[in-house]
Amino acid sequence: MTSIPVSGTSVIPKVTVSPEALSRTRVLVLLGTTLFLALAMYYFIGVDEGMTSVFGKTMMIHEWVHDSRHFLGFPCH
Repeated sequence: MTSIPVSGTSVIPKVTVSPEALSRTRVLVLLGTTLFLALAMYYFIGVDEGMTSVFGKTMMIHEWVHDSRHFLGFPCH
């Protein structure tokens, strides 16, 4: 049978986080991975064109992310 809490007497469950869930190593790995992915996205959207291109003189990546470059304010013309 389900009971309906009366106003002002709601039961709040106790939530605990184990130390293993937020260990220093896990936090550093997550932050490092996030930083790497963010910098990779920044490079491919904002920097990859012409001389600095990872793929040589091809403009393939530049054309794939062309509209996002303009949306994010990167000049490319």
